[in-house]
Amino acid sequence: MKMAHIRGAIFVLGENMNGMLVIVDPQNDFINGALPVPGAEKAMNDLAEYVKENGRKYSHIVVTCDYHPVSHCSFLDNGGQWPPHCVAQTSGAELWPPLQNALEGMEYEILHKGDDAAREEYSIFRNPHARMRLMDLSDTKKVEHYDICGIAGDYCVLQTLKDGSEIFGANKFQVLCDYSPSIDGGKALDEFIKEKSICIK
Repeated sequence: MKMAHIRGAIFVLGENMNGMLVIVDPQNDFINGALPVPGAEKAMNDLAEYVKENGRKYSHIVVTCDYHPVSHCSFLDNGGQWPPHCVAQTSGAELWPPLQNALEGMEYEILHKGDDAAREEYSIFRNPHARMRLMDLSDTKKVEHYDICGIAGDYCVLQTLKDGSEIFGANKFQVLCDYSPSIDGGKALDEFIKEKSICIK
């Protein structure tokens, strides 16, 4: 039976609810590459173990990935705020190997974002093609709740959570905080969770 904590209270999530696990940007560059997030390696290794034990309990798993062209607007050389990272068809854009191994044999799908050089897309919902596919999956799989985690908690996880909450409702989301390392130590994500009374796990 699933237990969820929210502002000190405990709720039981129905055993038969169709759930989707959304893993945000578990890519090499955010772990030990061009733009590493503190604590990301341990968090993603722990997430790999979680997926091995619980992945098949979800109706579907979606993995989002930055997939930038070299001319992407977010890069410092192009006037952005980040060093080049997750460039398409490079090792930095690939999934963290332990997590990739954990996903083998499971029903999962990778959705790309940030593949338009002129657009910054922290949230998967800001990519038109990915948004359409995610909406279609949610409908086809009759998803009733979403567990979300990934990198970084204060950027792409937070923005995906914000957009998803507006579309589906904040009550449909649960954040796996142990697997959501943040650059700011978790402050921004925690504030939004408390503001919207979102469940954590």
